[in-house]
Amino acid sequence: MGWWQIGTDTLAESSFVFSPLAETIASLKTLHKGAAAHPGERVWLGRHLPAYRERLAAEPLDALLVRAAIGPTWNADFLTPTPLGDRERSFEEEVEAVRAAEPADAVAQLAVAIGGPVPEPLRSARDLPERLAEVLGWVWRETVRPEWARRRRILEADVVARTAMLGRGGWAAALDELCPGKMRWLGDGRLQVNTRDYPPRSIDRGRLLFVPVTPATGWVSWEGTERYAIVYACAGALADAAGPAVPEALGALLGTARAGVLVRLGSPLSTSQLVALTGQGLGSVGRHLKVLLDAGLVRRGRAGRSVLYEWTEAGAVLVAAQGDPRPGAPRGGGRLTTP
Repeated sequence: MGWWQIGTDTLAESSFVFSPLAETIASLKTLHKGAAAHPGERVWLGRHLPAYRERLAAEPLDALLVRAAIGPTWNADFLTPTPLGDRERSFEEEVEAVRAAEPADAVAQLAVAIGGPVPEPLRSARDLPERLAEVLGWVWRETVRPEWARRRRILEADVVARTAMLGRGGWAAALDELCPGKMRWLGDGRLQVNTRDYPPRSIDRGRLLFVPVTPATGWVSWEGTERYAIVYACAGALADAAGPAVPEALGALLGTARAGVLVRLGSPLSTSQLVALTGQGLGSVGRHLKVLLDAGLVRRGRAGRSVLYEWTEAGAVLVAAQGDPRPGAPRGGGRLTTP
């Protein structure tokens, strides 16, 4: 397994970073894979995959480059530059790091990603970084930028949730949930970052950045000993902004918008998370929560600096009576019994 030895000061000073470029790279990887991880992603793929494939069909060298850069176990380094982390940058600023890569270095990095010889057309090309930057620019303009404001709200909500988890259970809890099945806290400053047989890295100095993305993919990167980044997928409930369906009868009873808030509170969520998930304004979500609190359908509690809301028993019964819309949840229609 690959793991990092992280110094106490480095971990304590780590930070979350939003990166339009990372979001675009993750979207490119999703388009390349051509398979959705949840219903919201399936809708997005259906809208953009045909145009993406048409774009690559028109430029066969670009198609070959993308296939080589997204390797089976490793990405070409010039595809995934490590964010600077000093401030939030625009996509246009960030993609310059891809464009600035040396063509000769790019070929060597493709060989690592492929795990073997680089195809001749790529070895002969002298503009690989520029080509990859142009592909990323197309993905950004056509598929990410039109909905970046919504995606960014989702990323903000994820950071709120991670920060609350950190306050409740410490770094072990927060990191174990970052990439379930791949990443876990091993203790004694050791963080497993993947399940590959890579040599450990020591991170005693430099910045450690956590970068959320909405597509269901992730990776690690570093720049010398200065910066290290862990790019991770948002929690499924956040990434799938489509969310659970609101039962018709519940919508008629409470109003569709208010019912949309209630059905999402089977697990604790903050106001900002609900804003991201429902697409409603902060004031509207706040008013709905107040009505639901006054009705005894939800309760609130504090986790670190965040205030989280969840169902009361009455709220859970009301949702279940309509058929709980969460995947895998028990359907309604049974009879409640008492001992």
